[in-house]
Amino acid sequence: MNDLNNNLPGVFSPVITPFNKDLSVDHKKLIQQCKWLLSQNVGLAVFGTNSEANSLSVDEKIFLLDKLIDHGIDPNKLMPGTGCCAITDTIKLTKHAVKHGCVGILMLPPFYYKAVSDDGLFNYFSNVIESVNDDRLRIYLYHIPPIAKVGISLKLIEALLRKYPQYIAGIKDSSGDWVNTQRMLDQNWDNFSIFAGSEAFLLQTLRNGGTGCISATANINPEGIHNLYKNWREPDADIYQEELNNLRSIVQSYPLIPALKAIISHYHKDTNWNILRPPLSAMNNADSEELIKKIKKINFSIKSLH
Repeated sequence: MNDLNNNLPGVFSPVITPFNKDLSVDHKKLIQQCKWLLSQNVGLAVFGTNSEANSLSVDEKIFLLDKLIDHGIDPNKLMPGTGCCAITDTIKLTKHAVKHGCVGILMLPPFYYKAVSDDGLFNYFSNVIESVNDDRLRIYLYHIPPIAKVGISLKLIEALLRKYPQYIAGIKDSSGDWVNTQRMLDQNWDNFSIFAGSEAFLLQTLRNGGTGCISATANINPEGIHNLYKNWREPDADIYQEELNNLRSIVQSYPLIPALKAIISHYHKDTNWNILRPPLSAMNNADSEELIKKIKKINFSIKSLH
């Protein structure tokens, strides 16, 4: 598999979104977090699942993307999520991201209606592509059936690649099912980047011709994940993978977004990082303290946090 963009980061973080006490987005803190992540050599998949994207309005996302670009965030490191249930919202967000020159966009299928056909999903993506109508558009499909309950089949990918090879650039497979990722990799589609949805599959993905990963825990462990990405051919790669897995298993044993925010809050010494938009809730103090103890026990810390 050859990437359409050789400068595409191999690791992206679906950046967690900081909120103020009134539940408005703290865009200054988001900019700071994004700049720190870039300093750790990972790209920015803003408005992803762990960004609480579906708790943000279209106008908020447009505002935040403008702010990031205005404050010097390189659009070549940005892959914003633009997939919404309403096709008009998806088109609006996607046009805005393409206008800014983002390296790509990460697109959920419309996920409210269940058991929809591949033809229906094809028509959705086709309408978006033809409405955006911009040669700079690069879509990375977002397959996350555990959450969306609407998946992206191999048949659908093949149909989209046949008609829109210039625009369908890759996929993030967050199925959590290595067999599914392997099936995608085995297709050996040209100019199609395959990202694992967790660093737990990073080494397997790279060894089988994939591109990298877009992973929640890149919010807290960007250095470690990038280190494996950079050194996956080295003799110690399996050791690096095991270290990543140890941290990942601890963090995902708790509700993932509250856990990530609890860790960032601890190392920032900033309780506002624990704020989530309803219906999500922050971890209680006892669980937060337990989580921090567990990650310290495996000698994890965010030493380079600004």
